[in-house]
Order: sequence, then C-alpha cells, then structure tokens
Amino acid sequence: MTTWQGWQHFATTPPPAPPAPGDPARSEEERLAYHSAFVTVRTPAIDTLTTSVRTLMILGRHQQTTARPSLIVTGPAAAGKTTALLHVGRACHLAHTTQHPPPATTTHAPVPVAYVLVPPGATAKALATEFARYLGIPLTTRMTQAAITDAVCHTYNQADVRLVLIDEIHRLNPRTTTGAETADLLKDLTERIRATFVYAGIDVTSTALFSGVRGAQLAARASLVECGAFPARSGKHEPFRELITGVEAALDLRAHRPGTLARHASYLHQRTAGRIGSLTRLIRQAAITSILDGTERITKASLDTVRLDDLAEQHHRPTTPARNRPHTTPR
Repeated sequence: MTTWQGWQHFATTPPPAPPAPGDPARSEEERLAYHSAFVTVRTPAIDTLTTSVRTLMILGRHQQTTARPSLIVTGPAAAGKTTALLHVGRACHLAHTTQHPPPATTTHAPVPVAYVLVPPGATAKALATEFARYLGIPLTTRMTQAAITDAVCHTYNQADVRLVLIDEIHRLNPRTTTGAETADLLKDLTERIRATFVYAGIDVTSTALFSGVRGAQLAARASLVECGAFPARSGKHEPFRELITGVEAALDLRAHRPGTLARHASYLHQRTAGRIGSLTRLIRQAAITSILDGTERITKASLDTVRLDDLAEQHHRPTTPARNRPHTTPR
C-alpha cells in the first residue's frame, strides 16, 4: 500500500464481510481466507479518528500561510493504530472519488490519499524518496534532497492529495542529527503540501519525538487520538466484553455457539492485556484451526492451544515468586 497502485487496490477492494442471513454457505477455502483477512471491528478510536480527520480536512482546506493542523494516533503495540489509520484512509478515498469522479476524457484517477511508512533510521532524503515512490515520481541518483522535496511537493499538489497518512512515526528521533533533519523535512512538507497529515506510532508521547523545540512544534499543531488497551470494566460498561461480542459476531463457523467467547471475557483480557490486535489474532487463529480440524467452534481449550505474539504471551505467562523457585547451589 506504499505505492499509489497498491493503495488504490486496497481502497477499492470491498473489505471482508461476515455472512448475512440467507447467504449460501461459503466453502472451506473461502472461510479460511475470510478469517485470515477478517473484518475491521469499529472501535471508539476509529470513530474519534474518523470525525477528527473529517473536521481537520475542512478546517485546513483553505489555509495557506502555515501548516495545517494534524493528528497523531498513538498507543501501545497491537492496539489497532494502523488498522484505524487504514480504515479512515479508505473511507476518505472512497468518499472523495464518489464526490469527484474523474472526467470521462481522462484516464487519471483522483489521488486523494497517500500512505507512507517511515523507514528504519530514516534520513531526510530517504523519507522524501518514500514520498516520491508512492506516486511514482521519477528520480535520479544525483538528485539532492531539496530537489526530491520540490518534486514531491509539486506533484502532490498537482495530484490534489488531500490526506497524507504517515505510519511508524516513532522511528524518528529528533535528538540525533539525522532524526532532526528528517523531522524538519516533515515540517516542511506539512507547510508546502495542501493536505491534512495524520501520523501513527507506538507510544509517541513518551518518545523523543515530543521533546525539545521540534517536539514542542509538533505538539502545538497535532491532536492526539489514543488507541489504548480496552479496560475490562469502565463504570457500568464492560468495553472489552463488548469488543469480544463484536468480533464473535463476525465469525463464520458452522458449530460455534454465539456468546461462548463473551463468557470467557476475563480469560481473554488476561491473555491479551486488552489489546485488540492480540485479541483478533487469537480468535482468528482459533477459528482457522477449528475449520482445519473440523470442529468448527472455538472453546477455551482451543484458545489455550494458540501461541500469540510474544508481547501477549509475556503478559499471560505467570511469574514464579522468588520463594517458590527451585533452589540451586552454586558450583
């Protein structure tokens, strides 16, 4: 999705959908593919991001003199940040292309959204090159960073890009010379490209990205959208159980009893630390296993057999108190 062709394919391909009542039964292969891709479960963070992006795009549409206000999606790993980013990007793409279809006389499709990953250890030139690669802007090895940046800004404005999504922003470290130059490039791009910028990264507020003068500038221009772990209980509500119910409703298994997973909410919260990414991976893997072994249902026993990401496994794995550890005598 870090090229225009890849993004357009993603945005225009209908997302997976759960079976509707009365639909013919899907084949085993279709259901395996469905649980592999799976649906995007709407969360409060997605709703907040959707509303905020729409508002900021309108707010910054006619702003000319300074950088437009931006958004930062932050939170721990496996909290659904990239999923939220892509969901909003797809919605923006489809809304724009519906409202502004290309003239029949042109073969050029509208380019409302750009999606860029910050490469590891990114230099300013490397990041500018990623922006250029997205739209297929031709570059030569002799081009300077300034020349690449000029080409990027000109082409993005000509293509009328309205929304720029930048993922893995936590990879930037403005405390280093390279990181500072890259952060300055981003500031330059936000001022020269007529688009709303939305960033996503792991625990951004606790990284060097929000420190020093550059961090203060970013904090003054960007609003935060938190993608945190779901609490087991919040007042009279049980947000994590509600999330489980939404995920369970999307399953396509022939023998699964609705409500089974919700009854194991405490267990699932302990296994996943309330992270939506870990939860959906756990349930999807268990669903795929149940199709392959013919049981067609998910139980607590089958969930126990799934090995999750190491972050979730470390949280789930009980620690042995020091007094109970076996005593060894040094040799």
